[in-house]
This record gives sequence, C-alpha cells and structure tokens, in this order.
Amino acid sequence: MTGTAYEVAVRAEAELGEGPTWDADSGRLIWIDILGSRIHTYDPVSGRRSVRTTHQHIGAVKPRAGGGLVLNLRDGVGLLDPDGSFRWLHHDPVPGRRANDAAVAPDGSLWAGTMRYDEAPGGGTLSRHTGDGTVEVVLDDVAVSNGTGWSPDGQRMYYVDSPTRRVDVFDFADGRAVNRRPLVEIEDGAGFPDGLTVDAEGCVWVALWEGAAVRRYTPDGELDRVVPLPVPRVTACAFAGPGLTDLYVTTARVGLASPPALAGSLFVVPGAGKGLAQPAFAG
Repeated sequence: MTGTAYEVAVRAEAELGEGPTWDADSGRLIWIDILGSRIHTYDPVSGRRSVRTTHQHIGAVKPRAGGGLVLNLRDGVGLLDPDGSFRWLHHDPVPGRRANDAAVAPDGSLWAGTMRYDEAPGGGTLSRHTGDGTVEVVLDDVAVSNGTGWSPDGQRMYYVDSPTRRVDVFDFADGRAVNRRPLVEIEDGAGFPDGLTVDAEGCVWVALWEGAAVRRYTPDGELDRVVPLPVPRVTACAFAGPGLTDLYVTTARVGLASPPALAGSLFVVPGAGKGLAQPAFAG
C-alpha cells in the first residue's frame, strides 16, 4: 500500500505552493505560490523553468481553450491573454477574503473556490464561472475551499472543504452538482485533505496538509495507496508529462517555525499511474 519513491522536480521555497496543472499544448506543468503571488512553469523534458509575478495573491491558474490562462485571484477571476494582457472576467473584491483552489469541469466551466485569510467557517464559497462572465455560487458556506475533480465519465464530482476532514462526492450532470455525501473521512492525526486529482481508473489522489503524504482512494472510498513525502504540508497533486504517468506534488513552508529543507518544493512520483487529460477553460 505504501510505495513509489518521490524525486525533487524543482527545489524551491514556495510559501504556499499549490495547483499543479499540466498544459498539454505547451508541454509544461503550471503551478503557483499563492502567498508569493507567483506563477511557475516547469518543462519536465528540458528542465526549463519560468516565474511570473501576479499583482495580488493567486489561488489557481488553468489553461484556456483559445490560449492564455484563467486566474483565480484574490479579488476575482481574470483572464491572461497570450500577448500578456490582463482583464477581469469577474471582479468581486471582499475584504479579508482570497482565492484558493480551482478546477475546470468537463463542460469547460471554472469551479473556483474562495476562503477568508483567517479561515473562518462560512467565509468561503465555491462558484461556477463560464466564459461569458456568468457566475453561479454553488456553495456559500465553506471554510477552506480546496480540491475539486471529476470522475472519468464526468458523472461524479469530488470536493474538499479542508476543515471538515472529508472528501465529498456529488452526482454531476448538465453542469450541476447535487446529492452531496461523504466519500472519505481522514482520521485524526493523518492531516487535512487539500488538493486532489482523479486518475484514469477513477481513483482519487488526495494531498494531506500536515499529513506528509498523498493518498489514493478507490471510487468506493477505500484507501488503496500512500505516497510518503519528506515535508508535512503537502498541498496538491496532478498527473503530468507527455504520457500523464508522473504525479507532481506541491508543498508549502508557510507557518512552519523550522521548515524542512525541501518544504515548498515541487516533487514528482514517476510512473505513479495514469492521469486524465484535463479540459481547458472555455473562455
């Protein structure tokens, strides 16, 4: 159950590394440092890296179908065009609130989370954004909106509100998530669920904040595998690379009095499984 050794893909000191996403068109992994306000890219073939600074804290970055990126920022959702120009898709600043994790649904909509900086219960949301600027608040009573993902057939949506210690599952159809129920409950002492990804077999991989690991659960909620890591604050994971067989994992060092040397680095677990191709934002 425990296995497959990790490697350090990018040694870094990200305050709050998050959101690894494979951009198939460019052949690069995109990941972010939320509190460092940085967008990182990494080419696993050439080893080339880049860093771009954003004008405010950033919760997630995803590729757009027409090129460019969609950004889940502190004050709303914005679009970065291929020429580098920026514009707001939805501008909604709320004092004390910031963006967090986000994911693109099978229909190309962006499901974007928010949370309060103080992590107050009920201070966050999960909203569905479409390319024409339409916004629908799906959940309005969230503490720390985190991992979101879909089953291979698109009929299930998985979601994490970290303080609940649960991975929840919804039925999903026609852009709607209904019938929320628990899939997994993380036991005391094992950390808090954070970002997640779903593989081609329909299993859910969950990063564990304060758990120093990534876990794989079957669609029935059975623990199938544990990948230990050398840092406590493991934040998110995603399959990437040309064959979508390597699992990339982001980590954080924020709040650690004596962070381990590799805290904030980007890790990779080669040959961990087979990921799903992720849709781009339709906007």
